[in-house]
Amino acid sequence: MAPRRRGDPYDEQVAISAGVVLAGGRSSRMGTPKAALEWHGSTLLRRTVGILARVTDGPVVVVRAPGQDLPHLPEGTLITDDPREGQGPVQGIAAGLAALRGRADIAFICSTDMPFLHPAFARRVLRVLEDSETTDVALPFARGFRQPLAAAYRVSLAEAAERLVAEDRLRPAFLFGQCTVETLDDAALKQDPVLAALDPDLDSVVNVNTAADYQAARARPAPEVTVQLFGTLAKDDGKGGPHVVRAATVGDAASAVGLLLDRHVTAALAGDQMTRDSETPLTAGDTVFFLSADAGG
Repeated sequence: MAPRRRGDPYDEQVAISAGVVLAGGRSSRMGTPKAALEWHGSTLLRRTVGILARVTDGPVVVVRAPGQDLPHLPEGTLITDDPREGQGPVQGIAAGLAALRGRADIAFICSTDMPFLHPAFARRVLRVLEDSETTDVALPFARGFRQPLAAAYRVSLAEAAERLVAEDRLRPAFLFGQCTVETLDDAALKQDPVLAALDPDLDSVVNVNTAADYQAARARPAPEVTVQLFGTLAKDDGKGGPHVVRAATVGDAASAVGLLLDRHVTAALAGDQMTRDSETPLTAGDTVFFLSADAGG
């Protein structure tokens, strides 16, 4: 099935990097679809898509099970279906890469249930393929396990992945055996000083498989971020900041400083994007600038 878009289309120019989120798992141990689990006023899927949108310069594809209902997603998200439900990650990888043919060169592929995924982690992994034309997969070996669903893949692997699905060879190891893989252990990942500082325990690869996992993750405090107000929003002495708050979304950050995030206010995430979407995810170390969207603000 060809991917469908939500909202305004992306620029048709081929991007360097894109994102793929696999949302079609059965969630049998969780007992409810993981994609729709609440996460600080948003959902796990919305958060994961938002993180990849911050990291990549191309589209983000969500691979779902046939007929699966999805929660609200950002404008421009591409949606494609797994041909068959319950066939494992290689089918999802194949479907996601196929949807990106002609749209991007490389993709960070992850599952929907990674609530602590940090942009610095995805950037570190993608950089391997950006720097080496001969490497096909950048595969983290983090926290003692290989992480095929927190890895970077060349879009050109779509054909090989589709062939493996047709042959019912559905383990990622079969795909890795047909291409050049660079493995990144904890030390290699943390050679990136930003990742080492902001995600020292590599919680980016922590996923939630059971209700207990989810409850434990949800009980953690929201990330610590810095908020600054500009223009008319900072007229009162001392109101401009910086303010250090805990917030998992742009909307939470606005609320933490007593700001109503409406059509008159725009948020800027340093180095990433401009947004008015209250569900845009935040991570440790973020700085959010709020400014008036009105002329002269």
